[in-house]
Amino acid sequence: MASISTLIRGTGREYFDLFERAGANVERAGALLDEMLAGFPDSHDLAQEILACEGEGDQITHELITRLNQTFVTPIDRQDILDLASSLDDIVDYTEEVADYLGLYKIEAPMAQAQTLAHILGQATRQIALAIPLLRGFRDVSEHTTEVHRLENAGDRIVRGAIASLFEGGIDPMVVIRWKDLFERLEQAIDSTERAANILDGIVIKNA
Repeated sequence: MASISTLIRGTGREYFDLFERAGANVERAGALLDEMLAGFPDSHDLAQEILACEGEGDQITHELITRLNQTFVTPIDRQDILDLASSLDDIVDYTEEVADYLGLYKIEAPMAQAQTLAHILGQATRQIALAIPLLRGFRDVSEHTTEVHRLENAGDRIVRGAIASLFEGGIDPMVVIRWKDLFERLEQAIDSTERAANILDGIVIKNA
């Protein structure tokens, strides 16, 4: 017999399905940017694939919000659904901005720190994608979220050093502005993975 909580709140399989789609999309966007920066400029065409991920992320978010507006009873707190959807969408949005800026700013070769940050982002999005399926049974996600926090801290240190290096040695001010923008978008993408990790932790704790 179903538990009382299940009868009241429903199974919400559709929400979990959508979040898993979003997690896979986030992971794909992160992996594509990692590949793009590792092989840039030869890999610049990957920007179109990342843009497609951004469109997919928007579609998933729209489906989640539509379902939320049509559902009286949800499997997890409504605000948590909105917050997680928003954080996952932000990851892909910032990732796409990095890919777009590489073209807009006519970057000829990536800085090593940007390649490292893209790799960190790829690792963090992988951890988010692994954590999300665990929500179905409100299982422990801490192995994955702890790794996201470690990666975010490492990313912060690299960003600080990278931005500081831009102001050394009389670099062209326009180059400084362009790379500062790129580093900040990479930082925001990685920060968004940490925000998603915090929300996942909170959902599991509330529903344990």
